Amino acid sequence: MSLANIFGLDRSRLEEFVLSLGEPKYRAGQLYQWLYAHRARTFGEMTNLPQPLRDKLAGSAVIGQLGVAASQSSAADGTRKFLFELSDGRRIESVLIPPRPTAADADERMTLCVSTQVGCALDCSFCATATMGFIRNLSPGEIVGQLFAAEAVSGRTVTNIVFMGMGEPMLNYDNVMTAVELLTDQTGIGISPKRITLSTAGYADRIRRMADEDRKIKLALSLHSLRGDVRTALMPITKKFSPDELLQALEYYQKRTRKSVMLEYIVFDGVNDTDEDVRLLVKASRRIECRVNLIPFHSIDFTGAGGRTASLRGAPPEGIDAFWKKLRSHGVTVFIRNSAGVDIDAACGQLAVRTTQ
Repeated sequence: MSLANIFGLDRSRLEEFVLSLGEPKYRAGQLYQWLYAHRARTFGEMTNLPQPLRDKLAGSAVIGQLGVAASQSSAADGTRKFLFELSDGRRIESVLIPPRPTAADADERMTLCVSTQVGCALDCSFCATATMGFIRNLSPGEIVGQLFAAEAVSGRTVTNIVFMGMGEPMLNYDNVMTAVELLTDQTGIGISPKRITLSTAGYADRIRRMADEDRKIKLALSLHSLRGDVRTALMPITKKFSPDELLQALEYYQKRTRKSVMLEYIVFDGVNDTDEDVRLLVKASRRIECRVNLIPFHSIDFTGAGGRTASLRGAPPEGIDAFWKKLRSHGVTVFIRNSAGVDIDAACGQLAVRTTQ
């Protein structure tokens, strides 16, 4: 008989599980506390459960955890990349990002960039994960497990989470939102929703769904161009959701949630850094409340990808600075994101499992 993995189950599903064992419903609340607040790894640790119940649990369930296959640390900035092995042998990467030493909260903040899928189906030309293709979605337990494993290995407490790792979160919506509920439950893991950001390549329908469900986490759009032809070349999903459709969805999101959004923008030399791009971003910033994060392009040559990917070149630092100044001169709230983990291929767009799976 196969054992049920109960790590990643929310309260209602834990209730179903304990009832299936012939136990009273309130045992689910105790299990929940041990799994997520106390982070128990064995049923033997659950000392307020009677021994016969602990024995029953051990014979019918497991507390599944991710295996750490490898990790790398950046000599430049302390960023740490983890290669996690899943129960079926598939592998994913996550990145633990410390703040800059000069940051006001340098002693408090620690950000984990988590993955939501093994691989990705979207084929964005600047992203290493795209070269893997799509393999499967992660379960809620595999998403939350990245946090537990990263903390256990690093000895650091994660305060912020960004869904910006491998995969498109909106294509694994239900599992991602279950994970968010587990992460933000103040009686369990207890991370503030204000410290969690979900980044999407542009699923307008799911953005609207987030608004309708009044999700409290932050939203970021991986934009990179507001010109349809340019964005389509960079991100084929644009064929399904045009830039204007995305802006309409963001308008809807803001009307429902009253929250601003972040527009992520990798600056490519001679591709999306023109005066027309400035004009469109300025126009968008007057249409929706947003801030624009300009991101340097990080090479993914290590993947051996050809075609459009091989031709992309990041704008030089002076080019990014000039683009930033133009946007700022028009009143756009705009920042240049610092790169982290470049020397270990852990920066934005560089996550990919290169071993055969």
